[in-house]
Amino acid sequence: MTATVVPARSPLRPYLSTTGRILRQLRNDHRTVGMILVVPALLMTLLFFIYQDAPHPPHGPTLFDRVGISMLGILPFIVMFLITAIAMQRERTSGTLERLLTTPLSKVDLLGGYGTAFSLAAAAQATVACLVSFGLLDLDAAGNPAWVVLIAVVDAICGVALGLLASAFARTEFQAVQFMPVVVAPQIFLCGLLVPRDQLPGWLQPISDLMPLSYAVDALQQVSQNPEVTGEMLGDLGVVAAFAIVALALGAATLRRRTA
Repeated sequence: MTATVVPARSPLRPYLSTTGRILRQLRNDHRTVGMILVVPALLMTLLFFIYQDAPHPPHGPTLFDRVGISMLGILPFIVMFLITAIAMQRERTSGTLERLLTTPLSKVDLLGGYGTAFSLAAAAQATVACLVSFGLLDLDAAGNPAWVVLIAVVDAICGVALGLLASAFARTEFQAVQFMPVVVAPQIFLCGLLVPRDQLPGWLQPISDLMPLSYAVDALQQVSQNPEVTGEMLGDLGVVAAFAIVALALGAATLRRRTA
């Protein structure tokens, strides 16, 4: 009598199943796909025309070059934070999340699947925005544009992670949106876009140091000003990645098994 051999279940199967499900949902949601892929590129185009006739030093970067390279990190961060927080909260209010948490699916597999799916969308978003900016709008940087793409992708992934974390503290989609001015707006004000971070009042500088968007903008400015890769740029990029990992870990720790 021959024994039947049952193939071992892959430990990655729950994670991969969750990732595939979210990607299929995104693919079928054409408005969300448009928001992810098109909106940042359109906003960069608008920024180009805003600064098109602005005066600039004859031998220095244009205003579009100075502001635009920072916006390539800021826009994906904003959009992915908003979309991820709303999408995750929709899973909660529909009861999908609660049903999933009654299965053997672990919190790590669940958030890992969500994070991976939205991170792939974030990578596509950042790549399209950078291709439009460098290829069509003539954005100029001293360093390799590939580093700009990488920084923008990592920053967008950080937006995904913070969106997942913020959704854990919201009970409705509207509440998820309300986290945007709390979590995102201060980072825009203090990241160095409006005023260089070393020129901020002394009591604001430590606050700026606690915000991932500050390091993303610093890394992008390093690429803008230096033809070679700098240790400061790599360090800033590592800090943004660390923020994303910590946010995902906190999101898993705060994930509720009941939506009410």
